[in-house]
Amino acid sequence: MASSFHFLKRGSRGTWRTSSALPSIGLSCLRLSSTIMGGGMRPDHEEFSSFVAVTDASDDDCGRFSLAQDLASLVDESVKLKDFRKRGRMELKRIIELRIKKRVKEQFVDGKFRFIMRNIVANAETLHDAYNSLCLNANVDISLAVSEVSFQSIAEDLYSGNFNVGANLYSVATRGKQKEVLILPRLKLRIVQEAIRIVLEVIYRPHFSKISHGCRIGRSHSSAVKYICKGITNCDWWFTLHTSKKVNACILSKLISVMEERITDPDLYAFLERMFDADVLNLEFGGFPKGHGLPQEGILCPILINIYLDCLDREFYRLSMKYEALCPVSDLNPDRPTSVLRGWFRKQIEKGDCGPVGDGKSHVFLHCCRFMDEVFFAVSGPKDVAVNLLSDVKNYVQNMLYLDAHTETEILPCIGQQGLRFLGFLVRRKVTENPAVRAVHKLKEKVKLFGSQKEDAWNAGTARVGKKWLAHGLKKVKESEIQHLEDKSSTLSQISKFRKPGMETDHWYKHLMKIWMQSITAKAEESEEAVLSKHVAEPALPKELTDSFHEFQRQVEKYVSSETASILAMARDCSAPIVTTEISAPTEAIEKRLSRYGITTESGYARFVSRLVLLDGVHIIDWFSGISSRLLRWYSECTNFDEVKLIVSEFVRKSCVRTLAAKYRMHELIVEKQFSEELAQIPSNGEMDRFPSDETSEYLPFENDEALKYGILYSSVCLLSLARVTSQSRPCKCFITGCHSRAPGVYTLHVMERQRFPGWKTGFSSSIHPGLNGRRIGLCNEHMRDLNLGRVSLQSVDFGAWQDSNG
Repeated sequence: MASSFHFLKRGSRGTWRTSSALPSIGLSCLRLSSTIMGGGMRPDHEEFSSFVAVTDASDDDCGRFSLAQDLASLVDESVKLKDFRKRGRMELKRIIELRIKKRVKEQFVDGKFRFIMRNIVANAETLHDAYNSLCLNANVDISLAVSEVSFQSIAEDLYSGNFNVGANLYSVATRGKQKEVLILPRLKLRIVQEAIRIVLEVIYRPHFSKISHGCRIGRSHSSAVKYICKGITNCDWWFTLHTSKKVNACILSKLISVMEERITDPDLYAFLERMFDADVLNLEFGGFPKGHGLPQEGILCPILINIYLDCLDREFYRLSMKYEALCPVSDLNPDRPTSVLRGWFRKQIEKGDCGPVGDGKSHVFLHCCRFMDEVFFAVSGPKDVAVNLLSDVKNYVQNMLYLDAHTETEILPCIGQQGLRFLGFLVRRKVTENPAVRAVHKLKEKVKLFGSQKEDAWNAGTARVGKKWLAHGLKKVKESEIQHLEDKSSTLSQISKFRKPGMETDHWYKHLMKIWMQSITAKAEESEEAVLSKHVAEPALPKELTDSFHEFQRQVEKYVSSETASILAMARDCSAPIVTTEISAPTEAIEKRLSRYGITTESGYARFVSRLVLLDGVHIIDWFSGISSRLLRWYSECTNFDEVKLIVSEFVRKSCVRTLAAKYRMHELIVEKQFSEELAQIPSNGEMDRFPSDETSEYLPFENDEALKYGILYSSVCLLSLARVTSQSRPCKCFITGCHSRAPGVYTLHVMERQRFPGWKTGFSSSIHPGLNGRRIGLCNEHMRDLNLGRVSLQSVDFGAWQDSNG
């Protein structure tokens, strides 16, 4: 007990010194607690503890620890304990890409990457990393994933060129006379495709232009929307361009020629041609939303489209220099901001008088934003520039890229009510007043409101006086005195005969009022209160009182018309109106999409989904929660985001409650009480300020990066109905890549909608191949939940598992 543990303690003057306040028995407790906390999970945990290192030493050596040794042990402990933190799956995927990136850099020779296929892709370590990447996409723990394929044999076949692409395919076809066939890769080919994708990402990612936002690190549809709202200013015209065409031999040869600028590898290009000949490349422009993780999209589709359309980005930069430097100044608005450098270039090219650099004025600016194969253009300048730009871009896309280019709408002015559709959003330009002008209008409205309030109070008071006068006068009128005014042929006179005794007076009062109003010619007044106020009460009031009120109203009108008009003119001279860009969600299109999904009726009311009734209650809630989270994530940047949340709470949540009520045969109120915790994933009317997030991690830059997930956040909206329950006699494994768990049930996949792109995107894909409709897949409970919530895409499902088991 005499020995003590020396630890660091802050001195009175800010210096560090050692102290012996902790006895050895306390040290033993610390060692025991550290063993209990870490020993159960990791047997070797105690070797990372500085406390253990101290206690293992002799009692005589404990007092000889220097300050440097103590600090070093603490730093070493913190570094090693940091490795125990569980990384997110997207962070692990990023680490895999960095590991492959190191191998790719070794192949950079003389300005090009050489022999990528043999030295990198045909490497067992690279293929193993690609398999782990596929497992991470499928939300499978890579420490537990066991592959049945031999990476070494695949690497040898790739290196020798004997890898058989045709033997690693399976087809899915639609039922009926007109069959549509979809060719999908098996696991070995998918591993090779994933390895090629990662290599291409590493090579081309630093060279993509800033206007590209689709399937890139740090970029997404949100960054495209933010650029349109904040980066594009003072534009006059805009339009969108869509490219469409299925890849043919001409486009493939053009793609290979583009890739040859940075990669010299005949083996890689030969392998791409073999996949194209086998119809497994699945590269199509304008066919479906890219990066949404659909089976027909293919793993290589997003990166190859970005590589191919990067030529369009570079062409836009050339066109922007052409129009911004050469556009004549006389055709432009002189109020536009000037560009000194572009004006100087224009003068140099025209061979005019160069003069000082500051004399040049160019008022044309071009803006572009591309999300995969959908391109947004904005022009600041005359309409002729926008027309010529559209013509040049179309010619380049058709003649140089061999694609079909078309626009949904013509060139539209930015200021207007029509707006433009891009990525499923409605883009509009809204003119708002300058703060100074708004302040003047606010003051004028306050004065007018004060005057109208006083006028309403005056009219109400005079009308009340007139009513009292009328009531007092009518009480003194006898029925016998006004019977001579009776018209025997009138309807009122005939009706009064059938009244009870003593109730005829009310009729005569009304008749007397009618005659009296005709006598004072008050037919032009709006109501009886106005007659009593202006024709009865006001003439009886003192003249000084009425004159003061009317003088007050005249002064109010004079102030509003004269004083505020002069201030408003000064405000207009010193400041211009503010133009902002608004991004709106198509609420009508969202409601129609929910109707196609069976969530709402044709009349617009929430209904229960009959195909989900046989599923577990947790899976039902997950399916509705996945739809709501996709909608809320996709439209989070919209100005009418509150309307989207109202649609979710009004239709999606109610439909979920009614589906559960139909399943358990309970009242909806009882269902909401019993499933209150589970239904919290779907916001209700009282919880409109928050919306659920599926991925909770400390490392959001990795977990929410669309380039790493390749559209997992918004894909795979399909309905899975229970086909049969598995048993020991009829077992089934999970169809997700890398998962070897037992599937408790087999589910039938229902394609909710077959709309082709381009169209309104409602936060989830809508172009799943019809050949997958009615296909049966086995899923474990964890991946059933992941698929419903959007944590796993349909690309992680092995649809050929039935063929493999039958074979």
